[in-house]
Amino acid sequence: MADRHAWTAAPAAAERARSVSAAASSCAVTAESGREELIGAHTVTEDGRVLLHPPADSALFAATLCAPRGEPCAVLEFADVAPVPLRSRIRARLWLAGRLVLDGGGLMFLPTRVALRRANGVVVIDPDEYAAAEPDPLAEAEARLLTHLADAHPDAVERLARLIHPEGLQGAVRVRPLAVDRHGLTLRVERAGGHGDARLTFHRPADDVTQLTERMQVLLAQAGRAACPRALHRQCTDGEG
Repeated sequence: MADRHAWTAAPAAAERARSVSAAASSCAVTAESGREELIGAHTVTEDGRVLLHPPADSALFAATLCAPRGEPCAVLEFADVAPVPLRSRIRARLWLAGRLVLDGGGLMFLPTRVALRRANGVVVIDPDEYAAAEPDPLAEAEARLLTHLADAHPDAVERLARLIHPEGLQGAVRVRPLAVDRHGLTLRVERAGGHGDARLTFHRPADDVTQLTERMQVLLAQAGRAACPRALHRQCTDGEG
């Protein structure tokens, strides 16, 4: 069965934003009533609207009921945190500005402005583009996949690091998996005085875990044919005993 997504090196900003909101376990809501941290109390619809399920005594309900026009403004903030322990674990932050409306026993948030901050800066996303985008199919499984790779297969991470350009490994003291999506795997290269990231792109997008396994096997095969970088020579040598 052919993959339904075209090849590309990395997810588009709108897709990345949808993935952050879909996979996040919590979000912060700032409105006229103040700021509230909601944990496990939101879901995202297919068109990008956010359903909030705050506690019954939340000030958000009162603010929505008492708003002059019935739709108070609010800002939602999501933090994308790397599941694997490493330096600078916040990979991205997503802000949605919009309106709150009552929806049954909860609140519905309708975004009118979208901004995503990644390591390379902040990008403003058209709300219609955000609504039309789909979250990465691996987003909700990413935490489990990355922690398994880091904890159960450190040797595979070491081999994959062979695919990083030697200049990217200068001064490396540790390499850890940072992120994975249907387009590729990102490794975090930690140094004594900082860190950098290296992207390993799949030859074809992966739409599920089965396809991801095949894509990872291709990368590992490529890594097996690559020479061990000098920065990792000691680790490679120690692992041969």
